[in-house]
Amino acid sequence: MSELKKFRLINKIEGYSFLVLLFVAMPLKYMMGYPLATKVAGMLHGLLFILFIYQLLEAAREVPFSKKEAMYYFILSLVPFGSFYTDKLCRRKPITA
Repeated sequence: MSELKKFRLINKIEGYSFLVLLFVAMPLKYMMGYPLATKVAGMLHGLLFILFIYQLLEAAREVPFSKKEAMYYFILSLVPFGSFYTDKLCRRKPITA
């Protein structure tokens, strides 16, 4: 599997984990008094975010992404639903491996 495909996969998973954290775990914590939800979802999302950063750097070597593109993808990962736009942009990239 190419680094770009791995990046796209991790990007999607990390994006879904961010949405679960924001729209499921946080309401459970603050509206229903269930703080364990954010601890579990937050830790999982944090690990996936670190994996996302690693895979972004690996994919940037293979494709290559410009520094501007890589920074743009990073910033999009901080915005809800941004990772899905990143995936759309990455679909256009040629896979070299």
